[in-house]
Amino acid sequence: MVYGKGCHLPMELAHRAYWAIKMVNANYDEAGRVRKLQLNEIEEIRDQAYECASAYKDKLKKVHDAKIKKKNFEVGQKVWLYNSRLKMFAGKLKSKWMGPYVIRRVGRFGDVDIQDEQTNKQQTVNGHRLKPYLEGNDINHLELDKVGYILLPLDDEETWKRSRFGVCTYLV
Repeated sequence: MVYGKGCHLPMELAHRAYWAIKMVNANYDEAGRVRKLQLNEIEEIRDQAYECASAYKDKLKKVHDAKIKKKNFEVGQKVWLYNSRLKMFAGKLKSKWMGPYVIRRVGRFGDVDIQDEQTNKQQTVNGHRLKPYLEGNDINHLELDKVGYILLPLDDEETWKRSRFGVCTYLV
């Protein structure tokens, strides 16, 4: 239709147009087979990408898990409890740790029963929310996994030259 009227083509042009349409649409079966092969190839590429991503995630998880230090708690040990409610209304100088609490029971799956020393209130918490409480006399008997740095006052001039701030930091 051209402006509401039928279009009359010359016979030769109409014949060529019919021939071209016939040639393009002639091999439906072959076109179907080619399309199925293309879909199968895309499916194989997708499966390979999934396997590659899965292997990458497994390796990354293995590296991450190797860096996590396992926390071993004992009955009677003092610990700090992380205050998860403080995330919403965090004060700039407010501590995120509450305590000290005393451990009463350590479960097999990471659950720990703790008791507040002042109120004697008991609760069960996840072991990930706890960290060891170090008292003044515990500092002399520190283990390597509990402390990252120890600050020592500088006594001699040579050590003073090695430090910028007048306090020497020794990596433990």
